[in-house]
Amino acid sequence: MKIQWKFSAVLCLIASVALSGIAQTAATPAPTTLTTEERENALKNLQASRDAFLKSIAGLSEKQWRFKPAPDRWSVAEISEHIAVSESTIFGMIEGKVMASPADPAKRAEVKVTDEMILKMVPDRSHKVQAPEILKPTNRFATREDTIKAFEDARKATMDFVRTTNDDLRDHFGPHPFLGPMDAYQWILLISAHTERHTKQIEEVKADPNFPKE
Repeated sequence: MKIQWKFSAVLCLIASVALSGIAQTAATPAPTTLTTEERENALKNLQASRDAFLKSIAGLSEKQWRFKPAPDRWSVAEISEHIAVSESTIFGMIEGKVMASPADPAKRAEVKVTDEMILKMVPDRSHKVQAPEILKPTNRFATREDTIKAFEDARKATMDFVRTTNDDLRDHFGPHPFLGPMDAYQWILLISAHTERHTKQIEEVKADPNFPKE
């Protein structure tokens, strides 16, 4: 009887330890990866803004490419440079700073902007914003082809990241000077919305009465 009791006690102890391990495993939150909908939505917006930008500059002559509506306004070439440089700079900041910071789900409460607000507000050209010095055009690219290549390479890197990442983009945060704290996924959406904003600016230049006919 004593041997049987000891055996039962050992079984109970093993079961208790096993259940305890299961409870601890269940209590540990899994990494917050992107949902299928989030991933598809980001890629859809990135693809759409890429296509619209490249379409807006297709077939322009050198005169049209370099035309400035006024001394204090950018040409299509300068806007395109800004788009390309901003793409690589913002994505580099996401990888090097936002995602390098510790994951902190508690910071979600500090985010005031929604994904929809970013996609709607950023492209809105009724509010003018000065670009930071680092993102202003300085004739970095010798030719239009160089500008397009820089943009295409940067956009491919952004889209490849979105397609493949299993990182918890919703738990890493970085401050935006106007929109406040945003999570890494929202920063990705900002890249697309920023391209859309400046594609509209290109269309404004092309609509100028003095824009060269050819």
